[in-house]
Amino acid sequence: MEPGSNILTEAARRRTFAIISHPDAGKTSLTEKFLLYAGAVQEAGSVRARAGQRAATSDWMEMEKQRGISISSTVLQFPYRDHVFNLLDTPGHRDFSEDTYRVLAAVDAVIMVLDTAKGIESQTLKLFNVCRSRNLPVLTFFNKFDRPGRDPLELLDEVEQQIGLRATPATWPVGIPGDFRGTIDRRTGEFTKYTRTARGAAAAPEEIVPAERAAEEEGAAWKAALDGCSLLDAIGADVDLPSFLAGKSTPVFVGSALTNFGVRALLDAVAELAPPPLPRVDVNDNERPLDADFAGFVFKIQANMDPNHRDRLAFARVCSGRFERGMDAECLRSGRSVGTKYATTAFGNDRETIEEAFPGDIIGLVNAGDLRIGDTIFQGKKIEFPGVPRFAPEVFASARPLDRGKIKQFRRGLEQLDEEGVVQVLRDLDFGDTEPVLAAVGVLQFEVFAHRLASEFNAPAEIVSSPYQAMRLTDKASADLMARERLEHHRVCSGFELFSRVTDARGDVVSGNTADEDLALTRT
Repeated sequence: MEPGSNILTEAARRRTFAIISHPDAGKTSLTEKFLLYAGAVQEAGSVRARAGQRAATSDWMEMEKQRGISISSTVLQFPYRDHVFNLLDTPGHRDFSEDTYRVLAAVDAVIMVLDTAKGIESQTLKLFNVCRSRNLPVLTFFNKFDRPGRDPLELLDEVEQQIGLRATPATWPVGIPGDFRGTIDRRTGEFTKYTRTARGAAAAPEEIVPAERAAEEEGAAWKAALDGCSLLDAIGADVDLPSFLAGKSTPVFVGSALTNFGVRALLDAVAELAPPPLPRVDVNDNERPLDADFAGFVFKIQANMDPNHRDRLAFARVCSGRFERGMDAECLRSGRSVGTKYATTAFGNDRETIEEAFPGDIIGLVNAGDLRIGDTIFQGKKIEFPGVPRFAPEVFASARPLDRGKIKQFRRGLEQLDEEGVVQVLRDLDFGDTEPVLAAVGVLQFEVFAHRLASEFNAPAEIVSSPYQAMRLTDKASADLMARERLEHHRVCSGFELFSRVTDARGDVVSGNTADEDLALTRT
């Protein structure tokens, strides 16, 4: 077999996708049940685990376990049927939108989870718009159907009206939200009876019931479901693969992630409907063939996943070629070689050494200190993939170390958490690193920042509000003018103050008053 054909065969087996939702719609619960049904875990974890219960695999940070929310994206690779799934669980809270947006740059498809009682919510709509801008196919899951909620036809109409996708149900409910009896597979006509499991920790038994028996046992609920299916048939709301892949329609599935119903049907749909990796386009709009030399891009940096080693992991999406551990690779931005000897594959915060990877896979590069989010790494012919989006911050605060004897740990924490993109860390010209300004999308990021400084770097800090309301990149001439106004006249220039990033464009810690990226902050 030719080397290139092996790459194409392996790439065709990959399904790389993310799950998005508004907070509390059931995204992390669905992730856990995917792992359960794929055999990747023996018992599904709980988002808010009680004593004796497993915590969610994807929520591995201590703060995530305490709060019951996802605050960092997580990579999970596992086999399912004849495929290799690369699932990226994302934070639902808007304060962590930037992390989610970066993840969406690294996937080929998305599952959108909707709470049946609430429908499309603000954060779901924002995330979907990103999916649309990236032409990502979207599967939709109406979750929590075991609880009181809205009529499914109303939800279908909302999907079409608000996000502009034709909703094509693959499964249809028998019963109403809160009185859920099961689902009809519209493609086969089979009725799967709903069975609740204790705490949803084990896979639910799936009983296929013949139509005659279903009509007898379910009565009016069965007749109403058949009427609903007839209506969908009449308007042509059937799953259409080309339309789905083109981003014009969304196959819809119904169930309850908490009680495990409908999970297997959705998992099968990922294997059958979601696209395998396709050639990626570079900054010059040229496609990189899947079987070309190895190339990929970094979309996430994570520090201290292993608290015993205080390491740093750069997550990269493989876009082309065959990655081999120990191979020679180069970072386009820096021109430096990239260490691949300690490459890993991730499963939450667990990881193991990986010998090879193919297009669609996510690899972790341990202690690759020169890599930054958005970097292209490659072997052979140079290539540059489009950068990963960065948000303009909306809130600002100052960080003050509570223990001056731990200033070294404080500075190390600033550097690493800035590299991750948890917040943007800015150096004040007067206070330097001792009282930096933090810039973020939402205030919850500051809580995470302070928690991680204390727990991971042993550098407790006080976070206090700052009198800034906007940040913009400025050129060197403007930066020099503002600095001169400040030095010569002891005043703020036109209501702006000058800052520099803690890490500059080369990724090196800035030691002077200005960097390659000078920033002007507007005072309130």
